[in-house]
Amino acid sequence: MDPTTDNAGNTGDSGTARASLEALRAEIAKAVVGQDPAVTGLVVALLCRGHVLLEGVPGVAKTLLVRALASTLELDTKRVQFTPDLMPSDVTGSLVYDTRTAEFSFQPGPVFTNLLLADEINRTPPKTQSSLLEAMEERQVTVDGTPRPLPEPFLVAATQNPVEYEGTYPLPEAQLDRFLLKLTIPLPSRQDEIDILTRHASGFNPRDLHAAGLRPVAGPADLEAARTAVAKTTVSPEITAYVVDICRATRESPSLTLGVSPRGATALLATSRAWAWLTGRDYVIPDDVKALAQPTLRHRVQLRPEAEMEGVTADSVINAILAHVPVPR
Repeated sequence: MDPTTDNAGNTGDSGTARASLEALRAEIAKAVVGQDPAVTGLVVALLCRGHVLLEGVPGVAKTLLVRALASTLELDTKRVQFTPDLMPSDVTGSLVYDTRTAEFSFQPGPVFTNLLLADEINRTPPKTQSSLLEAMEERQVTVDGTPRPLPEPFLVAATQNPVEYEGTYPLPEAQLDRFLLKLTIPLPSRQDEIDILTRHASGFNPRDLHAAGLRPVAGPADLEAARTAVAKTTVSPEITAYVVDICRATRESPSLTLGVSPRGATALLATSRAWAWLTGRDYVIPDDVKALAQPTLRHRVQLRPEAEMEGVTADSVINAILAHVPVPR
């Protein structure tokens, strides 16, 4: 994904919000090299009030990317390292007895933030993984029968390692479906890697983003204005039918045992609208749907074992479906 911006004819809060969010890429690039598609994916998720699963080998700046996004958006962020002994209360918070008042008081957990980095989420057992389900879906945490709302905006950016499965607990389909996007973080190109090493040789410290020159270029008000504009982005009946046809085709694919649910179709429509707005239009075209189909759907389908053994991937199945489903004119 690599949107371009065309602000011609856009004035007021919407145009200002788009320009501010577009400036995020250049600002984050001061700390993170060559990950524009992932930055854009995170922005799309924020616009759609969704969550993101980041998949990549260790050392490709997944954590740095989330911290840089929070810094440039003036949002609070917290990080939780998911381990086999992590308890649900370590994420959500718990009731603590206060000896002075002889009462229990609630101590919020790290989930009470704007951007929660759930690092290596598949290294913790399902009981702790599921502690995020209510937070991700209802945007609240219930402890001792009392629901407590989470801050707004709220986004979970969970990471997982695609090559090391020993001692991990794969996310169940129900939880994967809660993530709006699954973004793959690739290894950098040769030139990008040279740039990374050059920066480190010049004294760049990934733990000190302020020293790297990162500054806030947008804020919650820009994000809210952008969300309002995205909600007004026009979707024609033909585009709606196109999204439905793509998702229904996954349920009929001989390479898949599990296709995309109606929730996935709704997600694809939402991300396509956000993408259309980011690229400077107030209406959705088929190319918007195609651009977001892989990151929105790849984690919502399940390959047949025989297809997987033959080297078929979720992305290749989605590509084949996009090539087969008629495009509206």
